[in-house]
Amino acid sequence: MAPTDLPDTLRLSLLDRSRTRHGESHASAVESTLRRAEHADRLGLHRYWTAEHHAVPGIASGSPPLLIAAAAARTERIRLGSGGVMLPNHRPLVVAEQFAVLEAMHPGRIDLGVGRSLGFTAPVREALGVSEYDTDAFDRDIAAVRDFLHGRGPVTALPVVEDPPPMFVLATGRGLGVAARAGLPVVVGGPRLLADPTPLERYREAFRPDGADSEPYVVMSLEVMIADSTDAARELLLPEAWAMAESRETGAFGPLRPVEEILDRKFRPQQLRRMEEWMGTAVHGDAEKVAGEIAALVERTGAD
Repeated sequence: MAPTDLPDTLRLSLLDRSRTRHGESHASAVESTLRRAEHADRLGLHRYWTAEHHAVPGIASGSPPLLIAAAAARTERIRLGSGGVMLPNHRPLVVAEQFAVLEAMHPGRIDLGVGRSLGFTAPVREALGVSEYDTDAFDRDIAAVRDFLHGRGPVTALPVVEDPPPMFVLATGRGLGVAARAGLPVVVGGPRLLADPTPLERYREAFRPDGADSEPYVVMSLEVMIADSTDAARELLLPEAWAMAESRETGAFGPLRPVEEILDRKFRPQQLRRMEEWMGTAVHGDAEKVAGEIAALVERTGAD
């Protein structure tokens, strides 16, 4: 495989966090998410996923099922899903019912990605009514959601759908073990996991098939920025890099600031270091450079 050739079978998708922008309304951020879903559909991308965050100033939506329903109504073929639904915040029956309704309305186009993150701050966790959540609870909730979706629960989750949406586990460390035990696909991100394929090899070795068609499946989640040049792509990363650096000091992940405003700032050494560290983990450059880096990452990790 040439370094700039992506595998023919590699599926490219988009995760949208409904990022807010300074001076714009939250409603505008949500509408922008839906417009990006339409654009991704026209481009031929495979999936379009939305995220769940609560009371974070820089993220407008905390409800993946609502955004999925709206995006599905405005698109034709692309798969819509959650990246992901945070199971500590929801009862398994409710999750199963929501995604069964989505599947009934848009058959064959719905994905259910689940995670275990708690709220961003202590007040958010208190508002959600969740203070702790361990790996055993995650195992149990995944099994319960799956049982409800497949008609094996203590009560029947309605509507009953012929082919329940596939489940994916969003994982960092221990989540890989959860996915392997459950026999489910895994979604991984972060520079450590993507740089060292060993945890993914352990996931594949420990995988317990759940049915004849169940096999290890790895989705990579990357920060990617493509522009006419590496310098231009780097500039476009600055708003997100600054928001990440600022959040380390303020505890609040804020709206994106314009590139021009950030370029005019005087950064302290620690702020600059944090921004450089974050941008160093993002794949960015022109189309050829980005394709080459993704191809190398796929070859190193064996990602699907």
